[in-house]
Amino acid sequence: MEPLAIEYIQTRAGLEDLAGRLARHSAVAADLEADSMHHFEEKVCLLQLGTTEGCYVVDPLAIADLSALAPMFADPGTVKIFHGADYDMRCLYRDFGINVENLFDTELASRFLGYGATSLEAVIARHFDIPLDKKFQKKDWSMRPLPEEMISYAADDVRYLIPLYREMKATLEKKGRMEWVRQHCEDIAAVRPDPPGEQDPLFLKIKGAGRLDPKSLAVLENLLAFRRGIARKKDRPPFKILGNQTLLELARQKPKDSESLEKTRLLSKKQFHMYGSDVMREIHSALMLSPDQRPRYPRGKSKSVSPAVTRRIRHLKQWRQEKAEQMEMDPALILNKAALRQLAEKQPKTREALDEIAELKPWQKEQFADEWIRM
Repeated sequence: MEPLAIEYIQTRAGLEDLAGRLARHSAVAADLEADSMHHFEEKVCLLQLGTTEGCYVVDPLAIADLSALAPMFADPGTVKIFHGADYDMRCLYRDFGINVENLFDTELASRFLGYGATSLEAVIARHFDIPLDKKFQKKDWSMRPLPEEMISYAADDVRYLIPLYREMKATLEKKGRMEWVRQHCEDIAAVRPDPPGEQDPLFLKIKGAGRLDPKSLAVLENLLAFRRGIARKKDRPPFKILGNQTLLELARQKPKDSESLEKTRLLSKKQFHMYGSDVMREIHSALMLSPDQRPRYPRGKSKSVSPAVTRRIRHLKQWRQEKAEQMEMDPALILNKAALRQLAEKQPKTREALDEIAELKPWQKEQFADEWIRM
């Protein structure tokens, strides 16, 4: 495979020229690099684009307005090729208001083709026997100037996507699955970032918080708010201030003073020196709350499931696994968890009844309607 030249775009004029060139192509590969591992407020730091003629690394920190690229991304006549596009869709819309039409996600396609390993490195190695170097994966992409080696590394993420797309498309069309991928790609392209939830309890985003009692939740919420304040002030990601598991364990143990806090060994010596007194202040403040002031983890009413529905769920899971093995594709694409439960609960007996299950894609109903109706 011939190497493609790399252009580093740092000016508005260069971006507008690139937009004009991209508009002449029927397929454009895309990827981005952000800095969530290094800063409090995540932002897109690079946008990589690729065609059959070259790779283009756009610097959004030098060009704040990327609207010149919006028409290309929104053009349904140009296929935009990403790998694992969910995160990219959120970031492009959040930072630049960019909407993507005619998306092809090579990670999704690899699942429709039954690949066991679906990372970009694994898929490129499988198709082209080319190893991708991921040594800069956790680097701070907001640093400037960027070393040439990092720019080249970033370009590699789009360098092979167009030939990969062509090979995958040919195989998917042969298997009659190209339309299936398109339907799922439409959903991915419509993904948007979560709206700001400053008023929501911070503990809602912490795995394991749902197992805490209200007193422990109050401690956890105070500690999370303290951590967020420090992270914002220092412009660092919260996990680099104090880890989630550390805060969860502090909420469970609730040390009574600095001495008992130190004995927990939950904080490093450096963390204890920097934050120990603040941590104890937040714990004491939370413990002073009256029972009616303490937060409670929101729980939806659990819906009782009849034995018959439970049997149908089990039967559908077995059917899905067998079908996945037969078709050599990811079982979750054949029937996701929500659709499976709906099928078990509603037990549709007509095609019209299947239309009431919103989670089902047209291709799924076309392929499996008769089997589901007979179950």
